Amino acid sequence: MADLKSLLAPVSKVVVRLDLTQPAAAEAELNRQFPPEGAVVEALATAAREALAAGTICQRGEPGMKFSRVLKPEQDVAGCSIDAVYMNSSKGPWHTHLKGEVCLCLPDSPSAQFEGRSAAWMVLPVGSRHEPTVTGGAMLILYWWPEGAVAWG
Repeated sequence: MADLKSLLAPVSKVVVRLDLTQPAAAEAELNRQFPPEGAVVEALATAAREALAAGTICQRGEPGMKFSRVLKPEQDVAGCSIDAVYMNSSKGPWHTHLKGEVCLCLPDSPSAQFEGRSAAWMVLPVGSRHEPTVTGGAMLILYWWPEGAVAWG
């Protein structure tokens, strides 16, 4: 079993260099460096699903939405907070992305969508606010918050 935490490091190093005020450009760069069908994303997906099955991530919450912290900012090579959530046609709590959010969406259902999209990489810009929503089935999402900057409520 690959170590999920070590697989996150190369992505974190890219996330902190992205301009998260420009989500389309940031997504394009993530897709260029880490294509959804590429080795890095496939290894991350495998390790994350293995960790989910083993109960080492997404062990808090309720059926329909289970979550956990994977790395605190001080544990990540680039100072990001990295969390995981497993959602099955559900909504999460409102929050604001003070420095942006980068999501790697890993659908477990063919019709599952996060915020209306099924794309592997999604960037939510600096200052954006949402009630994270997965529709159409189940999805595992890994997400990076630079410096752990998020405001709840």
